[in-house]
Amino acid sequence: MEPEDKAPITTEEVRRIAGLAHLALSPEETARMTRELGSILTYVRQLEAIDITGVPPTAHVQLERLPLRTDEVQIGLEHERALAEAPRVAQDGFAVPAFVDEG
Repeated sequence: MEPEDKAPITTEEVRRIAGLAHLALSPEETARMTRELGSILTYVRQLEAIDITGVPPTAHVQLERLPLRTDEVQIGLEHERALAEAPRVAQDGFAVPAFVDEG
């Protein structure tokens, strides 16, 4: 186990991890990530200290089934009225740009 006064992660380790992830972090971002990852690792160490003797392993958490509303047919907008509000129409449907940056 590591000494309590040792930082959970060093700036050099953050730089190395950023390099492996092909991230170019500024000095400010590196400092922030060192602090934030350090906080996360400190929390994980606290979790590791919890006594889980007798607690069976869990592969997944299964919540009770949530109540669903029944499917009911409802009348929507008429086709012509929906298209009338569209900025562009093509082939009797909505025209959308192929790329987001298209006007």
